Amino acid sequence: MNPSYNRRDFLKHASLLPVAAAAGLALATRPSAVAAVEPIRRVGGAQLKTSCNAFSFGRLLGMGGKGSLSLIEYAETCAKLGFDAIDPTGYYFPNYDKNGLGVPSDTFIYDLKRRAFDLGLGISGTGVGNNFTVADPAARAHDVARIKVWSEVAAKLGAPVVRVFADTQMRAENWESVSKGAHRADVEKWIADDLRACAEHAGKFGVIIGVQNHGDFIKTADDQLSLIRRIDSPWCGAIVDTGYYKAEDPYAEMTKAAPYAVNWQIKQSPLGVEKEAEAPTDMNKLLRIVRASGYCGYLPIETLSPRANAGTYDPYVVVPKFLAELRAAIAATA
Repeated sequence: MNPSYNRRDFLKHASLLPVAAAAGLALATRPSAVAAVEPIRRVGGAQLKTSCNAFSFGRLLGMGGKGSLSLIEYAETCAKLGFDAIDPTGYYFPNYDKNGLGVPSDTFIYDLKRRAFDLGLGISGTGVGNNFTVADPAARAHDVARIKVWSEVAAKLGAPVVRVFADTQMRAENWESVSKGAHRADVEKWIADDLRACAEHAGKFGVIIGVQNHGDFIKTADDQLSLIRRIDSPWCGAIVDTGYYKAEDPYAEMTKAAPYAVNWQIKQSPLGVEKEAEAPTDMNKLLRIVRASGYCGYLPIETLSPRANAGTYDPYVVVPKFLAELRAAIAATA
């Protein structure tokens, strides 16, 4: 990747690609500026489609694809429910190893891709697990390697975005404990360095790294955008997780991050799944935020089961209900 070509230039030119292609024009580059990350320039209005994050069916899919539901069957279920796309998380592919770098065979990847095509489904993205606030450089390097190989899986699958975390996903831990008391600025720098390396590699395969606010290091949109600016790559953007901004007004955070979104994760409550009953997501308000940003693309839903009532969670009931709410909000705000 040409280091002099920055995110601002990429986004400006990417929005003009159809015009440039028709006219047979070549795109130019110019020197970068580290803090030049700007909102994505969209054209054509907010063209919105629905998608389903496989985590919604996670217990049935099973880690490494060892559950009672296969990814092919998950795709068929999504087609029956009327989704526009699937978002098959890496955890549920055969050979996935949370401690290793196992990837599915090309045969499996292409079979899933073909079945999705036959069903009329797009593939809106995929995701992979990582912990980037940990102090151990070797552990972070391992996760960088994992993201790199999964970017190649995404390219074969036809998924444009790989979701990654900037936080620790270890229960009972936070970024300060796993970083061994490191200063926040130092932690942000090492996360940015790691994600820049991931984005540089992913970009070679035409895949975007999406930084998801899911943890305690990124609590606000400012935290998220500060990291993305430090990464400063045209192949890195924000995943707006509507259920994980830890601020007084989560909708204000979504509004601030939305112009930089390369994908979303639509959750049942902006305050976390445990608050779904008392504070459900205001879907019309959320869709007005999405539309005001000019976002074009998929809105994957990710339904979760409250820990207190985990045994009562039935994705075949919860997923279509939440999809209906999203569809209604898309229609109401058009």
